Amino acid sequence: VRTLFMVFLILYILTRAGNAIIVTAIHKDHHLHTPMCFFLSVLSTSETFCSFLVGLSQSISLEGCGTQLFLFLGFAITNCLLLAVIGCGRYVAICNPPHYSVIMNWRVCAMLAFSVSATGFSLSMVQAVAISRLPFCKALIEHFFPHVQPVLNLACATPIINDILTLIISLLAITGPATFLFIPYILIISTILKIASVEGRKKAFATCASHLAVVIVHSGCASIAYFKPKSENSKDEDQLISVTYTVITPLLNPAVYSLRNKEVQDTLQRVVSRNPFPKMRSLPK
Repeated sequence: VRTLFMVFLILYILTRAGNAIIVTAIHKDHHLHTPMCFFLSVLSTSETFCSFLVGLSQSISLEGCGTQLFLFLGFAITNCLLLAVIGCGRYVAICNPPHYSVIMNWRVCAMLAFSVSATGFSLSMVQAVAISRLPFCKALIEHFFPHVQPVLNLACATPIINDILTLIISLLAITGPATFLFIPYILIISTILKIASVEGRKKAFATCASHLAVVIVHSGCASIAYFKPKSENSKDEDQLISVTYTVITPLLNPAVYSLRNKEVQDTLQRVVSRNPFPKMRSLPK
């Protein structure tokens, strides 16, 4: 148990530090003020808040539990929708590069970021309000943070409506974005195969593979957590899946996606290479 605690503590610290470095680097370097890096910074910020909510106090009031559930779901759904938006940006950049700057202008980027955030927290609000109306007979959540199913297990009555609502929201937030990316990636792969340069094909495939890996792992863990039948759920399995979804998955953004970006790498190298301490000169005699 102590070993697992240390492993997940290290992963948690790396996740917080990695996302903080990405946001800081993009904010400081004007070379990274691009639509793609903008969405990466929004995703890193959302992931940071999402992982921060996991580390809150063990004792929590009913109102605090509902607030934490609302915030966590809001950021989690926003992350899923952001990955779909980033995938669409990749599609425009590869399949229609001459019009990329026109289509993905700053006004469109700001509207997309606001829309996915508003959608994420709107769906989260519906879920949180529906759960808050239930009568609760237990006070101990058998989980390390307020999660949908463990909170529903505290209800006195069988929350059939809430189960249906959870399924609908999960379909909209997880299955919807993943399915939406299916057609763009078919077109992206088709376009990449037409690139004459072998080096160009490798670069395009590497860029898309990073994003696709994050989407598959993120959507896969979320699907297991929310779509797994209750009869197959055990407390230990639920907690293991949730730890993977809330601790390991957020680490993929800085480790697999952002830090493999050549521009981000160059920025970090420039920051590290700078001498933070000014040279000391002796006073004249």
